[in-house]
Amino acid sequence: MAKQREDKTRNKTNAMRILDTKKIPYTIYTYECDEFIDAIQIADMLSLPHEKVYKTLITQGTSKNYYVFVIPIAEELDMKKAARSVGEKSVAMLHVKDINAVTGYIRGGCTAIGMKKQYVTRIDQSAQKLDRIIVSGGKLGMQLELTPQDLASASGASFADILFTA
Repeated sequence: MAKQREDKTRNKTNAMRILDTKKIPYTIYTYECDEFIDAIQIADMLSLPHEKVYKTLITQGTSKNYYVFVIPIAEELDMKKAARSVGEKSVAMLHVKDINAVTGYIRGGCTAIGMKKQYVTRIDQSAQKLDRIIVSGGKLGMQLELTPQDLASASGASFADILFTA
């Protein structure tokens, strides 16, 4: 079952080491997980409100550059808005099989903090209305809670309007 606020010294991820180095406070949430499960299931498992939990999506632009987008788990990335926010003609989702090679993380454990390279990153502007948000901790079975501003600082991100609206 889910354990909350686990000791920060055990099983540190690259994201956690970066947050520690920058002296950014965070809370760890852990859960049992051997394979990918979607973020909505994770939020439900940990009894976390969906509007506070964000997922990390990786795209590739027509320029062949990679881009990172962080959006609420129940929302959809607007590909046109996303492309405009990074100055691309268009962006497309990165294929699941390429996530590890590009980011150093695996599907379900991908976070904007501490990827292999620093990619242009956008966090949906809705995060700015929240005191704290929850994102992947850098491996399956781990989530991190921190302020949206701290996430932006640690990942070199800026905020943008990137959600699909019907």
